[in-house]
Amino acid sequence: MGVINATPDSFSDGGRFSAPDDAVRAALAQLEEGAAIIDVGGESTRPGAAPVPAEEELRRVLPVIEGLRAQDPEAPISVDTSKALVAKAALAAGADLVNDVTGLRDPRMAEVVAAAGAGLILGHLRGEPRTMQRNPRYDDVLAEVAAELAAARRRALAAGVPAEAIAVDPGIGFGKSLEHNLLLLGNLHRLHPLGPVVVGVSRKSLFGALLGRGLDERLAAGIGVAVACALEGGARLVRTHDVRATGDALRAAWEVHRRREGFGA
Repeated sequence: MGVINATPDSFSDGGRFSAPDDAVRAALAQLEEGAAIIDVGGESTRPGAAPVPAEEELRRVLPVIEGLRAQDPEAPISVDTSKALVAKAALAAGADLVNDVTGLRDPRMAEVVAAAGAGLILGHLRGEPRTMQRNPRYDDVLAEVAAELAAARRRALAAGVPAEAIAVDPGIGFGKSLEHNLLLLGNLHRLHPLGPVVVGVSRKSLFGALLGRGLDERLAAGIGVAVACALEGGARLVRTHDVRATGDALRAAWEVHRRREGFGA
């Protein structure tokens, strides 16, 4: 899943794609590099980020979705939003699924997705982006994240979203400490009963905390963890800013992995 942030303040590429034409060109390039889905977002969810009004979020994402759909009618497009109003307009403009990092905090979101016959990624988030990294606490992070995602999934099913249209994301870096993140990444199998698992580890600050690396030095660590999540953790979708490098690593690792003695037995 290639990431296109149509924002001025995202932690990794904020401002690079604030012009719709630039964002569309970048999305087309990611598709050429092997992205299976393009995830378009108009509101930064980095730690400390301020909320964005729905009108501004729509102003950012709709031209990108419409432009990409015009250039590539078959491109799978996701809209990264927690607002039902934005999701409804984005789906009408050509998006195929909604990536909701808040796991349906907007009570209308599931109904919007169901009415459009769209897909849904349910993310896990404790708190709000502005304050979520201020001393996050869990008694049992694995059990609590799984339970909260399961509750969101039940709400989606009750609203009419088919089970096969739902994936789950543990929300790495969203209201979690370094240890919480590592525990979740090491135990993705705990989420398999809820549906396909999505992970987003690209350029995350956890690698800065773990390795002492700056933003521009986190690519290798993110790719390594993405490969581990896919091959060992069973993640079905990896969200990344670096499509070619991540895809190459995943494909190469898979070719080795599938030749293991006893594979598929």
